Amino acid sequence: MSSIAVNSGLNRTATFYQSVVGKKVVMALTGFVLSGFVLGHMFGNLQLFQGREKLNHYAEMLQSLGGLLWFVRFVLLSAAVLHVTAAFQLWRLKNEARPQAYVKKAHIATTYAARTMIWSGPIVGAFLIYHILHFTTGQALGDQFIKGDVYHNVIVGFQNPAASFFYIIANILLAIHLYHGVWSMFQSLGVNHPKYTPKLKTLAKVYGFVVGIGNVSMPLAVLVGLVK
Repeated sequence: MSSIAVNSGLNRTATFYQSVVGKKVVMALTGFVLSGFVLGHMFGNLQLFQGREKLNHYAEMLQSLGGLLWFVRFVLLSAAVLHVTAAFQLWRLKNEARPQAYVKKAHIATTYAARTMIWSGPIVGAFLIYHILHFTTGQALGDQFIKGDVYHNVIVGFQNPAASFFYIIANILLAIHLYHGVWSMFQSLGVNHPKYTPKLKTLAKVYGFVVGIGNVSMPLAVLVGLVK
């Protein structure tokens, strides 16, 4: 393959990304990767309800993946960076196109989820960083952190009402974010048809609801003493 062909392909890709449609497609594809991870991660963590041995075995299995685990982390990090970058650029383009805010907003053809995307996203991002510091690297738990004993770390972490409250609020926002994000993903990829649109909206709503309930159930279970 000649350098001219390569450069031409790169130029077309860059030109496509610079368009609003290109940025939306990038958000949709990276959102698909991230939302799939969120669902899988939730099901893995729900093994908390099956006891210490089950959850710790799951964590050990992930660590045993070695290089593959780091590759997955790299893909997820790249997807997150691209997703956030495209979202910020779209937000900036929208503001530049309408620099003067409306005196009175009429939220008719939109939803609460759509209107809160711009600030729910950063809050969810801050939650993910805290989540890593809490259960992966241990800085948020300090001396109470026990490497390799994920079950212990989760219980100790969620026994702190402030930490659990933060998790609950962040995961409610994540559920709202996913609802609008999954629905927008289908539209950005051109999956829009009068016959299927209502079903896709319902699918997005159910997806956000399932993830929200699953993630919120864990800190609540620890707080009320159901899991200890």
